[in-house]
Amino acid sequence: MAQDMVEVMEHLGFRKFALVGHDRGGRVAHRLALDYPDRLTRLSILDIVPSYKCYQSVNKEFATIFYHWFMLVQPPPFPETMLRNSAELFFRTLLFRLGGEEPRAGLPGWVDQAAYNDYLRCFRDPAAIGAVCEDYRAAASIDLAHDAADLNKKIQCPLLVLWSEKGPFHHMYDVLQTWRERANNATGKALAAGHFLPEQVPDQLIAELKPFLAG
Repeated sequence: MAQDMVEVMEHLGFRKFALVGHDRGGRVAHRLALDYPDRLTRLSILDIVPSYKCYQSVNKEFATIFYHWFMLVQPPPFPETMLRNSAELFFRTLLFRLGGEEPRAGLPGWVDQAAYNDYLRCFRDPAAIGAVCEDYRAAASIDLAHDAADLNKKIQCPLLVLWSEKGPFHHMYDVLQTWRERANNATGKALAAGHFLPEQVPDQLIAELKPFLAG
């Protein structure tokens, strides 16, 4: 996926570019920074710690919160069948929990009905469900092998890390220090939100990103 991004940007005329990646996009961005260090001018990663760090520090709390990591890596068709049979329940539960709220009737306050309907329409697509499972399987296999091989590589460009003050990473890790171990120049802070920073605190997020990307 990182190579795809590099090739698309080159096709559009951008050999060098700045990049912002959230969640799974942040993991792709991390890989891109390691494999193509000459392409990035600046990088911002939102609300994750490196996958390798996560898998090397699994405990009861992590396994309870991130249960879906371990469910979705199971061989097909088990997780695909489970998701197809209960797509909305799974989707709604993740939206609430990752957003820092307990599941209840209605929608989280940061997503409107039209957006929710479209997200759910896409998520119910069997091809999308299969792709979700394959992404998690890759994260627990080939991605870990690549990460282990590159533990001595560091992100070369300036890195801004922003994460959720209400999310599990804030309480389970020293997020900024974790990224400073993987980057030459990392700065960052927690924002007062759940996992969905662009939707929950868009103004705060933009206020942090704009000066960093313009620097």
